[in-house]
Amino acid sequence: MARQSDTRTRIQAVARELFAAQGVRDTSLRQISDRLGITKPALYYHFASREDLVRSIIQPMIDDTDRFVTAREQAPDRGPGGPRLLLEDYFELMWRHREVIVMIMRDVSTLTELDLTERMFGWRRRLTSLLLGPEVSVAQRVRATVALGGMSDCSVEYAHLPLEEVKGPAVEAAAAALGLAAPS
Repeated sequence: MARQSDTRTRIQAVARELFAAQGVRDTSLRQISDRLGITKPALYYHFASREDLVRSIIQPMIDDTDRFVTAREQAPDRGPGGPRLLLEDYFELMWRHREVIVMIMRDVSTLTELDLTERMFGWRRRLTSLLLGPEVSVAQRVRATVALGGMSDCSVEYAHLPLEEVKGPAVEAAAAALGLAAPS
């Protein structure tokens, strides 16, 4: 069973790399199987379809983000740091899943095909409420979109740099966009 799991993990790693570089639509299952040195039927043994393979790569990000937002909603007052701590933790979440974000950004139709668009907008609305409260003006929603979207973009754009070099400026910019006071 360990071998089957190893092969599945290797398929996901190669697919993630090719999807991020070429896009989901422009990457064939044949390219993935050729890169791995396995037959296409062997790939189908592990994943019933391209959608199944894509979903297996994206699902951990979905699960982690769902858990993150839900946990924050259940314990919104996390002591000192409040919204800034939420931004820091959110940035780290996006950083962990930056390869998947690149994959999605390269082929945005993946969101539609996997019914992720509304889910992602839902996360943003829920995070905005956690950051700014339940009654949010249009201007505040726009700032939250810039803050949260900008941090996601930074996790991709600067992925070649160390986390410590990117996180601070990204969080500070997000906090400024939200009008949060600088830490004392």
